[in-house]
Amino acid sequence: MPFPRSTAASHFVAGMSGTIERFTNENLACKLLDIGVRPGSRLRLVRKGPFGGSWYVKIDQQCLALRKQELACILIK
Repeated sequence: MPFPRSTAASHFVAGMSGTIERFTNENLACKLLDIGVRPGSRLRLVRKGPFGGSWYVKIDQQCLALRKQELACILIK
């Protein structure tokens, strides 16, 4: 269920997906780009990690665990 406008990925719940539009934090953007998270990629939240500190996400064909602050800087459309 995608959102009609850009929303931070941290506002998503498990099962929601969307297309990465851009990043809001330049420092975290560099890290995310290094691990293969790119604008235009499809992001889907799979489930919340143990203790609530991270989320398991699927980006295109890659599965990752991202922290809340990393998800907060990803804008989804």
